[in-house]
Amino acid sequence: ALSSAASDVYKRQAVFDKIMENPIREVIMEGAAFAREQNCDFIVALGGGAVLDSSIAISAMATNDGDIWDYMNGGTGGGKTLTEKALPVICITTTAGTGSEADQWGVITNDETNEKIGFGGYDCLFPVLSIVDPELMVSVPPKFTAYQGFDALFHSTECYISKAHNRMDDMLALTAIENIGTYLGRAVKDGSDMEAREHVAFANTLSGVVMTLSACTSEHSMEHAMSAYHHELPHGAGLIMISKAYFTHFIEKHACDERFVHMAQVLGMKDAKEPMDFITALVQLQKECLSLIHISEP
Repeated sequence: ALSSAASDVYKRQAVFDKIMENPIREVIMEGAAFAREQNCDFIVALGGGAVLDSSIAISAMATNDGDIWDYMNGGTGGGKTLTEKALPVICITTTAGTGSEADQWGVITNDETNEKIGFGGYDCLFPVLSIVDPELMVSVPPKFTAYQGFDALFHSTECYISKAHNRMDDMLALTAIENIGTYLGRAVKDGSDMEAREHVAFANTLSGVVMTLSACTSEHSMEHAMSAYHHELPHGAGLIMISKAYFTHFIEKHACDERFVHMAQVLGMKDAKEPMDFITALVQLQKECLSLIHISEP
């Protein structure tokens, strides 16, 4: 039985359940209007990366005027600055891919202009509380476990080779890469393998922290363009499609040879000595995971 106070709180709950994958501008604005109409004090984001990203954007637009695209930096965005503090957000993540439970960003699509751009960067958009429970991820199908795991992986690999890298970021990124390399295949093969789920979830949250300390490079931006035009394309699948060519380009330019060797080593190739060993290790992990979901080519 609920106490009278708890019962009153329960009655005041309001559920917005219109979030879809690759969240779009219109739904963000509808969610923000809903939050205002319901006089919400805070938002509980329960779901995967799309839900967490959307909740961060909704929390800002529930307290600020105009359209979310007015505040986008880049493309047709208006470049405005938020003037009001966002609603507090509590994140309960049910997937391991975007790291949104640990950062202050969300990625939103404008389907009228085929643009997909990151929104955020404000301290008030950090979740006030995040719950990461691998037991909530057990039901994620193998295909999406793989796609999400590679999304988390590329957050860390991109940040590790970024010019914005630093010592703290390096430490966390390499730890995240190692955990993905060791445990993602197991999580894809058996979703009830709680040890594997825990380590992949750990890597995902670390990768979210990594993005706040460093910055992703252009692989994510390139995939955003792909899924902006093809809304049904899972973000992680798009990243897998372009990853081999993307990272090979930097290796051929000798941009940061030592860093690729380090990533190859923690990804599972302990005796790696050449930058291209990273590509070998990456493709091997992709083939392992994709073969489990009956997809033959990365």
